[in-house]
Amino acid sequence: TRSHQLHLHLDGQVEIVDPETDPRFDSYTMEYLRLRQRKGVTHTEAPILMRNPTRFAAMMVHSGDADCLIAGLTQHYADTIRPALEVIPKKEGIQKVAGMYMLITARGQLYFIADTTVNIEPTAEDLAEIAVMSADVVRSFDVEPRIAMLSFSTFGSSRHPLAAKVAHATELVRQRRPDLVVEGEMMADAAVTPEMLGDYPFCRLTGPANVLIAPSLEAGNIAYKLLWRIGGCDVIGPILMGFARPVHVLQRGCEVNDIVHMAALAVVEAQGLDAHQPEPAPAEAR
Repeated sequence: TRSHQLHLHLDGQVEIVDPETDPRFDSYTMEYLRLRQRKGVTHTEAPILMRNPTRFAAMMVHSGDADCLIAGLTQHYADTIRPALEVIPKKEGIQKVAGMYMLITARGQLYFIADTTVNIEPTAEDLAEIAVMSADVVRSFDVEPRIAMLSFSTFGSSRHPLAAKVAHATELVRQRRPDLVVEGEMMADAAVTPEMLGDYPFCRLTGPANVLIAPSLEAGNIAYKLLWRIGGCDVIGPILMGFARPVHVLQRGCEVNDIVHMAALAVVEAQGLDAHQPEPAPAEAR
């Protein structure tokens, strides 16, 4: 086997599951059909869909037979996250899941940027929710978040509706979570440059922002990839936020270290879950 060729001794340590032969296949299929029968899945389609390893793994997490899900090495992001959205619930009160990257600069500075993977055109309400989720995850790393809601405008320098949307999202964050330090709308350079922040004495940031909320998926995805490939940042992620169980979707073709990092994060997240927390309603599929 491949494990023997790599001189890995996995016997008794790692369970390898084949959906086709697993004894849970029929029960998972029936449960999946129950969850999705009003979403267009038929009795004939359910067993065919359940042969997909990612969907089977999502059902393992849904059923409590696995603590977390990490997938996506060999398939498109959307094809990986969709099975999880179908059967794994969101956290209570959460409307959207979102993706965040941790970036470490050559000088050791730590930044977080979201949403980089899921929501293409977020509303002001979506941006506010993404900011709050991001802040909570950052705090779980024992880092105090300073949130910048990014735009091409800084504090009303543009009256464009897209800038106004980000300004409105900033106000929503303040209303919902007055414990958070958040500012916006603002340009990226103003958010991370102390000298520029001095031009705005009313700015609530106590230092350069370390949590950067992009105004769209387009902006967030482009920004983190440029920082990674040209800026030389080390990146960890994407960290999926909003699921009630740890779910993380890898980028296609990622390195072994990326998988190890995400596995470690998922395990720590699973260990921190309250086993007695009520199960929320299933998430809506995209």
